[in-house]
Amino acid sequence: MNIDNKPIRIAHIIGKWLGGGVESVVMNYYRNIDRNRIQFDFFCDDDSTNIPYDEIESLGGRVILIPPYHKIFKYHKILREKLLDGKYKIVHSHINTLSIFSLYAARCANVSVRIAHSHSTTNKKEWKKNILKQILRPFSKIFATDYLACTEHAGRWLFGNKAFENKKVYVLNNAIDIEKFAYDEKVRDKKRNELNIKKDTLVIGHIGRFVAQKNHTFLIDIFNEIHKNNSNTILLLVGQGPLMNEIKEKVSDLNLNDSVRFLGQRIDVCELYQAFDAFLFPSLYEGLGMVLIEAQCSGLPCLCSSEVPKNAKVTNNLTFISLKDSIGVWNFELNKLLSNYKRKDFSKQIKDNNYDIKKEVKKLEKFYLEKSVQYEK
Repeated sequence: MNIDNKPIRIAHIIGKWLGGGVESVVMNYYRNIDRNRIQFDFFCDDDSTNIPYDEIESLGGRVILIPPYHKIFKYHKILREKLLDGKYKIVHSHINTLSIFSLYAARCANVSVRIAHSHSTTNKKEWKKNILKQILRPFSKIFATDYLACTEHAGRWLFGNKAFENKKVYVLNNAIDIEKFAYDEKVRDKKRNELNIKKDTLVIGHIGRFVAQKNHTFLIDIFNEIHKNNSNTILLLVGQGPLMNEIKEKVSDLNLNDSVRFLGQRIDVCELYQAFDAFLFPSLYEGLGMVLIEAQCSGLPCLCSSEVPKNAKVTNNLTFISLKDSIGVWNFELNKLLSNYKRKDFSKQIKDNNYDIKKEVKKLEKFYLEKSVQYEK
């Protein structure tokens, strides 16, 4: 707390808010943090979508729109001005390799505590995107005073092995509100009724933005094989993104329009997990894959690519499969997971693996308050 008894305001640099995993992580912590002591302001690109203005403002936060980093000179000028106006002590940047731009502006605004947070990694299949990532990666931390990461894997990727081994990287788990995601059969029945899904229908679920990283093309191929063997199956896709129309065309070409539903961006995600019977996640890469933690908490059998960090596995219900393996292998492993499977509550395992937001948020509070005191000195 400041001397004037006002909460410390943290400037969170989000980039383009599209309702993805990073935004979910930051909001989870914001909802649970002691807001009498710590407040968040969200710096978002002015072409963002789905920013929850009402919720943020009701919790005492502010949304500040700035140009995207592509307009580099305007971006720097406005971000620097906004940070100076807000007299921020701490800037927390969530834009991975692009943090070079946000944290340089923060340094120019005389912000003493400048946090770079690694939420993701990369994959050779996205080579065009990777060129910029690989160029910026060595520089992304040079204006940072502190390094955070969602996993060891993400920390080593952005900040380097030496920084990690010298304990310069603080790992903050992408924790969740366990009570919201714990398996509830009544919610399951209610949600399936709302979606007009029969009790005996096998529901495969996926939650993720329609971008190359999430590998929807392969996901549809897997489901197509599943559906050939069992016509009483549907695939529910939650999310939005630039590749959605391309995936819709693929679904149509495979005559799966009646069996694949595009649910868009949703505010009832925790209930949708209950309606699923299994979760598919064939990502090209992930910093963690927070949806897998949520899915396991909901008691779902999960099948994901071996490109996902191994510490995403917090129950025995998650199986890793190589993207090099055939669709038949994915289908076989899914059937094996579902064989004689009985849904149940896995809250304890989630807590034991330190993904309980009620516990983890205390670590973030301590981190911020210690940095604030350090700043005062």
